[in-house]
Amino acid sequence: MNILGISAYYHDSAACLVQDGRIVAAAQEERFTRKKHDYRFPENAVDFCLAEGGIRAADLDLVTFYDKPLLKFDRLLETYISYAPSGFKLFLMGMPLWLRQKLHTPRELDAGLKREYKGRYVFTEHHESHAASAFYPSPFEEAAVLTLDGVGEWATGSIAIGRGNRLEMLKEMRFPHSLGLLYSAFTYFTGFKVNSGEYKLMGLAPYGEPVYKDLMIEKLLDIKDDGSFRMDMSYFGFCDSDVMTSRKMDSLFGGPPRKAETEITQREMDIAASIQAVTEEIVLKIARYAHELTGARNLTMAGGVALNCVANGRVLREGPFDQVWIQPAAGDAGGALGAALFTWHELLDKPREVVAQDSQYGSLLGPSFSNDEIRAYLDSAEAIYHYYPDENELVDRVAELIASEQVVGHFSDRAEFGPRALGSRSILGDARSRNMQATMNLKIKFRESFRPFAPAVLREHVDEFFEMRPDENSPYMLLVAPVRDAKRLAVDDDGARGLDKLKQLRSTVPAITHVDYSARVQTIDMQHHPRFYKIIERFKQKTGSPVVINTSFNVRGEPIVNTPEDAFRCFMYTNMDALVLENFVILKQDQPNAKEIDVDAYLAEFALD
Repeated sequence: MNILGISAYYHDSAACLVQDGRIVAAAQEERFTRKKHDYRFPENAVDFCLAEGGIRAADLDLVTFYDKPLLKFDRLLETYISYAPSGFKLFLMGMPLWLRQKLHTPRELDAGLKREYKGRYVFTEHHESHAASAFYPSPFEEAAVLTLDGVGEWATGSIAIGRGNRLEMLKEMRFPHSLGLLYSAFTYFTGFKVNSGEYKLMGLAPYGEPVYKDLMIEKLLDIKDDGSFRMDMSYFGFCDSDVMTSRKMDSLFGGPPRKAETEITQREMDIAASIQAVTEEIVLKIARYAHELTGARNLTMAGGVALNCVANGRVLREGPFDQVWIQPAAGDAGGALGAALFTWHELLDKPREVVAQDSQYGSLLGPSFSNDEIRAYLDSAEAIYHYYPDENELVDRVAELIASEQVVGHFSDRAEFGPRALGSRSILGDARSRNMQATMNLKIKFRESFRPFAPAVLREHVDEFFEMRPDENSPYMLLVAPVRDAKRLAVDDDGARGLDKLKQLRSTVPAITHVDYSARVQTIDMQHHPRFYKIIERFKQKTGSPVVINTSFNVRGEPIVNTPEDAFRCFMYTNMDALVLENFVILKQDQPNAKEIDVDAYLAEFALD
């Protein structure tokens, strides 16, 4: 049986194909269109999934959509009426798109599937889709399921219990009281873009102090013991205006929101630290309540807030659960996968097979390209390349490049599904280098200097470098852990504050050690990432270190690369040293048109935000 899951029209549209309960393919539309957070019908992602499954739209048995548009419309109308007349502007902004498109989702799906599909559509609730994406691929027969995001139809968070092939939704928190929207409000207030800049806020937090935490709890929130809360909506604007916070918030924090691209001050750093601390406290309270409610030993998580890997790390270390598994595509894109699996298991009552690590195959569910296809492209681009038919020779060459502090773009195997590059579409560097963080941020990624990089570490060595259990699994880069004391370096207490902390050397792997001695850890094993594992293993043989930098293969403002053409373009338009496309190695110094990139000119040309 072929089931196609679709998420679209709101944020990060995606498609997923499930065949007889097995996830065959999944991809986000932005990877194909090169439009970040593309919300349009995922035509290219659907075509890819169908091709990967060897079928056409006419062969589909069911198509399932990740939320209920009419229920969401009900919430919007009720909100407009409740806040009238102040919400009239928002009403005028939103209604045309709803009347033209979103209220007619079946019609839109018909058009998107080129009218070849003749079956019926299934609409799951938003948080059911999230919960299904968290539980069904997980390695647990039974688990508590926690979903937290901005808002679906009415729900902003839910607790469920998963057993076998069944999901039982137990509790939910409702709009407008939302942890996701609370965090997004401060993303906006600190000058970052809502729905894409939340991870910047999380990365900025360690540069500040949580001096506003008590003020936030006193003035903005009424937090209960179970983690549920109510927000004082007089401080927020998202119900009745096109901004996230009101002028009352300006008064509370001594001035208006920071304007994008202006200087980040200590106020923004302290606000980031404070809202991060509040978020972690709430997530821990909810996790403990979920354990009390379900009695489950294991926890699964999804929804946009589940991408807050700092909070996730605290849940694992300080929470009551033995193990935590987080959906790698935790945001709206993962709703397509969850909707398809919910239909298969819950609605059709099909059995579920629990896989030891998980059934998402390392989340390598996107497109791949053969060496023949890559050679044809490189020849057409008149690129100078070296071909390594022997993978051992290739691995040795790549490890040598990284060990000599070269920045390497790595493109191999299927593309990752979700917002994290996991080794298939990654930029790699030497984590031991004290200059690599600044080099990669400013000369390769073209982004803010404060942004930390993540380590990829051989799983068998994870507890040597990080405060994690021996052989602990973190394949999706969704857990933050402290760097071990044995790997830390003494830092002179010179009173450094804010971004001055960047100048201090904190560990033997400084390029991946954040200013609070934390790191967003990805563990690498031979089963899911054989090429990447071999590269790091060879790097360890050469250097003694089983840790490298792994960051997404893109530049600021662009989605992660999807094709060899995307990768080569990114390589040539940045100051990257080498590019690996499957078994091909391309060196920047060999390219006839290679030149040092003027970062300011690049940013101006592409108008990156």
